[in-house]
Amino acid sequence: MSVKPVKAISIIGMMSELEKVIKFCGDSQAFHPDDAMSFYTNTQKFVPLADKNPYSAPLQNLKSTAELAGIKLEYVKLKNFTVSSGGVLKYVKFFTSKIESLINQRLLDQQNIDNCKRIIEEVEHFVGQNINFTELFDCKYINPTFGRIPKESYEKLTNYSDDPYVIFFPFTNDETHYWGAYFSPPEQKQHTDRIFSSLYFEKLDVPHIAGTPENYKKQLETQLVQLKQALDKTNRLIEIFWNAEKDKCMMYYSKLEELDSYHEIKRYVYKYHKSFILVGWIPAENEEFFTRQLDGIRSVEYSLSDGKDELKHSPPVIMKNPPFFKLYEYYVKMYGLPCYNEVDPTPLVALTYTLFFGIMFGDMGQGLVVAIVGALMWKLKKMEIGRILVPCGIAGMCFGFLYGSVFGFENVLNPVYKALFGIDGKLIEVMDSNTINMIIYSSVGIGFVTIAIVMLINIFSSLKRRDFESAFFGANGVAGFVFYVSLVLGLVCQMFLGIPLMNIFYVVGLIILPLVLMFLREPLGKLVSGEKNWQPAKWGEYCVQSFFELFEMCLSYVTNTMSFLRVGAYVLVHAGMMLVVFTLAEMVGGAVGYTLIVIIGNGIVMALEALLVAIQVLRLDYYEIFSRFYVGEGRPFKPVTARKENQ
Repeated sequence: MSVKPVKAISIIGMMSELEKVIKFCGDSQAFHPDDAMSFYTNTQKFVPLADKNPYSAPLQNLKSTAELAGIKLEYVKLKNFTVSSGGVLKYVKFFTSKIESLINQRLLDQQNIDNCKRIIEEVEHFVGQNINFTELFDCKYINPTFGRIPKESYEKLTNYSDDPYVIFFPFTNDETHYWGAYFSPPEQKQHTDRIFSSLYFEKLDVPHIAGTPENYKKQLETQLVQLKQALDKTNRLIEIFWNAEKDKCMMYYSKLEELDSYHEIKRYVYKYHKSFILVGWIPAENEEFFTRQLDGIRSVEYSLSDGKDELKHSPPVIMKNPPFFKLYEYYVKMYGLPCYNEVDPTPLVALTYTLFFGIMFGDMGQGLVVAIVGALMWKLKKMEIGRILVPCGIAGMCFGFLYGSVFGFENVLNPVYKALFGIDGKLIEVMDSNTINMIIYSSVGIGFVTIAIVMLINIFSSLKRRDFESAFFGANGVAGFVFYVSLVLGLVCQMFLGIPLMNIFYVVGLIILPLVLMFLREPLGKLVSGEKNWQPAKWGEYCVQSFFELFEMCLSYVTNTMSFLRVGAYVLVHAGMMLVVFTLAEMVGGAVGYTLIVIIGNGIVMALEALLVAIQVLRLDYYEIFSRFYVGEGRPFKPVTARKENQ
């Protein structure tokens, strides 16, 4: 697949028409603004339109206020909503001020409730002490103060034994505090309060008419009921107000979202006297719609150009893939988006990742579990990796059928093979010595075929980018492809098939000549591109550098191909790990012990191997495949549109 074609659009018009253009571009949800100055050469008289966004602060205030009130704002589609921007701001100010006043009242009610609960808890420490707050406060020559003091501070009171006014009478205590009171004459109250304050004494606010602690507690409990009723009333007022304003508020909120988002387009607008200039990108499929709408705006002129003609401006990328391939865009985006004139590697990633995962994780039962877990990860948590695990798990089931493995049981499918194919054993006996050799050779063969295909992709991609050096003379270009394929086929025919292919003409024409071309790739690439200064500044320095680079290229062919041995290695590792599980189960013995070990072992193998296989396959894609043809320096197509987080 490839990226969707886009077009650069340059819009010029009178400042009086700017708002119409911006609204249209925003409503289209298909306009990606760009820096106009990079598209023009003579820009001395262009001035950026540095208008402050008047909508961001009210929008943020509305969102934060709604969040405090427990209100969920949702974007709704607007139809026939003709309120001006001033009207939107006026309503939002009214709504937020009303909600804020109710929120403040609710916070005050909750604060009063919390304070009342705290005092009730403190008064409980004086219940049953046979005291009367009112009588003590009525004393003329002594002032009581009730509260609590930390145990550490209580022990420090011995330091004030010489002061007759510093006396604390404890009533009850807990693990950290003593609860009680101290008494002082009116003329010594400031002195005593200062000392107890330094000892971290916490005062209990008790009114003079409190009566006994029991009566005071009842008064507080009655007050607590009233405060809770007040809080319920405030919550009902918020609910009533929201129910009355909900539909209206959603429309104004959505309009404010649009105004805020669309105003961001102004950051890309430049003024020239009384005119404006706006440049951006649109999908090629939207060209007719855009031109038809812009034709209806007076004084507006525009020009369009294909993205392939504007490569120096790095056209934004819209990836276009069928549903199955689209799942794997997640991995491609992690590495980097393709450039506009580059081959999209998503289909290759989808095929290789699914195939390699299935080969390395071949077990019907465990593959089914992986697919189910992946589906749940996507369904419940919306994890992108979950969607990828579904086809990978299915691929594991398919190869598990070939290997004859179901949760590590190797003979369960024998009756199926007998019925379908008329054979007594499995299709592929993984642990057989002959099969092990076949798996190793097949892994290398898979690596060879994959690398050869990737080289062909690089040739095509390089030609699209007009990078002739990489296409014809690079390690992954035509010269590299001929060298690699000829060398591998020649060695295989000579060493394994008994075909004497490596004669003098074959070696010189298909191995040595490509090496020479790769050695001279830089000057040859410049010659093909038509550059005049194609010769290196210093031939000696160039030859030394090219020699070591060529040596590194040759090593990379070997290491990259051998890296695919991990595909076959994990087939054997999986079988070996399950063999260990069943050996341990047989050692434990007994139906319960055997079953428990098999279940736990399968769980450990699935978790461990699924993680390792997922990482190793991704490594093959990134380092052995992407490194040969993929640049990944594209930028995403981000059209300006109202933010619809809740849709």
